[in-house]
Amino acid sequence: MDWNRVEGNWMQVKGKIKEQWGKLTDDDLDVIAGKRDQLEGKIQERYGKAKDEARREVDDWYNTQTW
Repeated sequence: MDWNRVEGNWMQVKGKIKEQWGKLTDDDLDVIAGKRDQLEGKIQERYGKAKDEARREVDDWYNTQTW
């Protein structure tokens, strides 16, 4: 499965994202709108992480979800 599923179900996925990365605000999630690069960027910004670290976290999160 690819990231398109996340984008297509963004309204349902937002809650799971917020559970994982609680520092992301509702406004952040509205701006992200399912876009992976936007999500990684906001994680970097809110948590002070490097780009590679944010990408790895998103990969790990994505791979542990039951779709």
